[in-house]
Amino acid sequence: MLGLSFVTPFVLLTYLAHQTTASTLRLPSRDIRTGTGPEQYLPSNPVAGTAFIQLDRAGWTVTANSFQPGCEPRNVLDGTRGTWWESEFSPTMVPLPHNIVIDMKNSHIINGFRMLPRQDGPSGNIGQHRIETSLDGKSWTQVGSGTYANNQARKTTLFPSRRAQYVRLTALSTAEGRGYQYVTVGEIHVISGPKPTLPRENWKVTVDSENPLPNQHRAVEATDVVSTTYWSTQFDGATPGFPHTFTINQGSAKAVSGLTYLGPPTSIGRIGQYTIQKSTDGTTWTPVVSGTWADDANPKSAGFDAITVQYIRLTALSEAGNRGPIAAAAEINLVDGSRQAAAFTVTVDSEETTSATEDGHAINALDGNPATFWITKRNNIAVPPGYPHFFRIDMQASYAVRGLSYVPRQTPGNKEGNIGQHVIETSLDGNTWTPVARGTWEDDTQTKVVNWRGVQARYLRLTALTEAGNRGPWACAAELQPIIQSSSLSPAPESAGQWGETINFPLVPVAAVLIPSTSEVVVWSAWNADFFGDGNGRTVTATYNPSSGIVTQSIVTNTGHDMFCPGISLTKSGLIVVSGGTNAEKTSIYHPDTRSWSSAANMILPRGYNSQVTLSNGGIFNIGGSWSGARGGKNGEYYDPVANTWSLRPGCPVAPILTDDAEGIFRSDNHAWLFARQNNSVFQAGPSKNMNWFTTDGQGTTTPAGTRGNDNHAMNGNAVMYDAVAGKILTIGGSANYVNSYTTPNAHIITLGAPNTKPTVTAIGSAHYARTLHNSVVLPDGKVLILGGTNYAKLFTDDTAILYPEIFDPATNSFTVMAPMQIPRTYHSVAMLLADGTVFTGGGGLCGLGCGPINHYDAQIFRPPYLFNGDQTPATRPKILSMNPAKEIKLGSGITVTMDGPVNRFSLVRFGSVTHSVNTDQRRVPLGSVTGGGNVYQVLVPKEPGVVVPGWWMLFAINTQGTPSVAATVHIQ
Repeated sequence: MLGLSFVTPFVLLTYLAHQTTASTLRLPSRDIRTGTGPEQYLPSNPVAGTAFIQLDRAGWTVTANSFQPGCEPRNVLDGTRGTWWESEFSPTMVPLPHNIVIDMKNSHIINGFRMLPRQDGPSGNIGQHRIETSLDGKSWTQVGSGTYANNQARKTTLFPSRRAQYVRLTALSTAEGRGYQYVTVGEIHVISGPKPTLPRENWKVTVDSENPLPNQHRAVEATDVVSTTYWSTQFDGATPGFPHTFTINQGSAKAVSGLTYLGPPTSIGRIGQYTIQKSTDGTTWTPVVSGTWADDANPKSAGFDAITVQYIRLTALSEAGNRGPIAAAAEINLVDGSRQAAAFTVTVDSEETTSATEDGHAINALDGNPATFWITKRNNIAVPPGYPHFFRIDMQASYAVRGLSYVPRQTPGNKEGNIGQHVIETSLDGNTWTPVARGTWEDDTQTKVVNWRGVQARYLRLTALTEAGNRGPWACAAELQPIIQSSSLSPAPESAGQWGETINFPLVPVAAVLIPSTSEVVVWSAWNADFFGDGNGRTVTATYNPSSGIVTQSIVTNTGHDMFCPGISLTKSGLIVVSGGTNAEKTSIYHPDTRSWSSAANMILPRGYNSQVTLSNGGIFNIGGSWSGARGGKNGEYYDPVANTWSLRPGCPVAPILTDDAEGIFRSDNHAWLFARQNNSVFQAGPSKNMNWFTTDGQGTTTPAGTRGNDNHAMNGNAVMYDAVAGKILTIGGSANYVNSYTTPNAHIITLGAPNTKPTVTAIGSAHYARTLHNSVVLPDGKVLILGGTNYAKLFTDDTAILYPEIFDPATNSFTVMAPMQIPRTYHSVAMLLADGTVFTGGGGLCGLGCGPINHYDAQIFRPPYLFNGDQTPATRPKILSMNPAKEIKLGSGITVTMDGPVNRFSLVRFGSVTHSVNTDQRRVPLGSVTGGGNVYQVLVPKEPGVVVPGWWMLFAINTQGTPSVAATVHIQ
């Protein structure tokens, strides 16, 4: 509800205690809720301070009149404090004035501009300047001017609200006063609030109709600051029809830039189509804005260019759900159109306010100055308060919140208080909280940007669970900024799935494995958290526990193996074998039982961007990979996990699987699509248009299997075995070349027969989006989820990112678009099925400090449509109560499964591993011979190890609604 303030600083501690154990959260040894213990310290009272709503910059572009190579205009949007735009000074000094133009791609109501100067010194600081806005990029209106101070502090200019798509900053002089002609800018943001609502004390409200009963649903109840009371047009007796009017007389003319509307507590009377008019005398009316509000309970708003006016009229033209002729409103406010910005209030569990040398007030994290910071109490106190710590922001109004930006402490050489493990939550009322993100941040000074599925919220709360470097019990933040979408949101429909909370990692997850024994996800990047290429024999890894939401980091050095861009396979015993990559000859093994890594035998042929697959006999076949090691000749190689030996397969040359890549062999033998089949054979489905069979016994053999229909080479496309019994493989997307190549939407079904025979290839038309560098995941019901990618093959960019997933349905050979992602998943992203039937997708980037927001240190969970009812409520899931045998299953044997209710099918999905869009472990096996009574079912596992490759599998039961159970983990040999 707008306008109310709730102070509930201890709710989160109660919530966390119900989520996991106190020892995991490192709760303090005393109870900070009561202040008992060695030293009493109570949370702060709310502290007011002005903060600003910065528009989400995703998809924006920027141009400038000139730039110095390496200091391009796009740097002002990259979120990286170490990059900047600089006007050209060499070989030609381009003279002042200089301008830089932001294109927001859509028009927005804005009321401010923020500029962060270059942060490594005052070189090129702007002095005199002007700020202009435009709707078309041609006609400009000046909204600000002046002279910036010569320092590195963030500069903020507020102006009356106005609609604009373009914003232009023109530098007229430099701040140093030395006659320099070049200028620099570090970051630019555009402000769209918060704008306070205008006082309502002097309002006089008239309506066309109100309920005649005394003290019930009268017009004044839409201005009483109580969301449970509301105005309604007459519904007893005569019921007048639309239109309905709600007219506000402010008593005097005031600057207004919008109207906010909160519907009634019940759905009846929600306003749909509307128009807003203005008047200076209450008689003659002029239209201001019109539109249609969604039929949901979220607060609504209508913004417009600031106008000075005494009378405003809201006219309801329809009921949002066509439920009748009634219009209603719980709260109506007018938005202040002056330069004024609303004051956020902040509540923290503690803050440092008594030290003579350290100002740690909470409000410092909202002041726009990265040199100041909030830090929890730690001076002049016997025992500083311990974790968890929280920082709660009351934005004073409801916004569509889709992210949070966290700037750690920027004091040189001092990272004390950097937040590690954390939880981020939102709330509409300050009482009921919803987690939107959790994870662990890296221990550095870089800005952390967390994105999630946008939610309507007034309150935002960050809870710090650990200090990133284990230096002490305090938490610190230089800046915390909510990220706001430009419009209110409606929930995604059930048919499109839903996105869950964001998982933050201390690295860019470029590779991922689902661990059978724990259902944890182990991810890694390279030798560095966000960069590759050194090959210094170490790998930054992390483990995500879906049950607790905890992310823990580990740096692997004992194997001497930088595991960036390797082949990955799960053995039949559940070990993870990782081969090649930056340290191209190395092989490493992950042991889930001890959560440790060990070295295995080196490969004979060093390789990277290779593919490998676990065979029907439990061995591993590996081929390709000229990205590292010597180029060319990366023929087949076989690993015996029991003997720990590699041996060449000269009868399996790499030449037949090459594409015609423009970069030659460096790219043409990368990322083969490999599928294990009977008798230790391997089918290669792509990315080359030429398909082949390999046999791996003895010296090995190769048999051509024809072409993939009329498809071209499809590098970085996907191939998924969605029905291993029938030998069905979906291939989707890709591009002719690894880079600088257009993509294809082509989709084919490959149906395998016996090894060394030509399969049947069926073209099934096109997906909705042409994409490459994407990931595809087989679901328990046999459908395939396709996520991310770009529609032009280019590395380390989100410029052509595809945010809409699709689901392929083999029953109809059709594709359905899903709810959009909030975070692009392009080159170096991953995705795979989890044991609860959701899909984990994350990463993208790994290009170091210079590419800023392209490095995605996070993942999200997608909940497919089968987890929801038609009304968007969670579907009731079938539950596996018991199995016999419980875990160890023989090929060709039966399983007795006891359920909590009726189901009509079962399926197996193998535990997956993925990097660079390749997941050779995943495959689905539909299970036949399902009989039963009284919710007890007999399920038969196929006997062919080329269908059910020995190892660890997820067993799903699926009901008639199509909803799967949480999987039971089984070991099949």
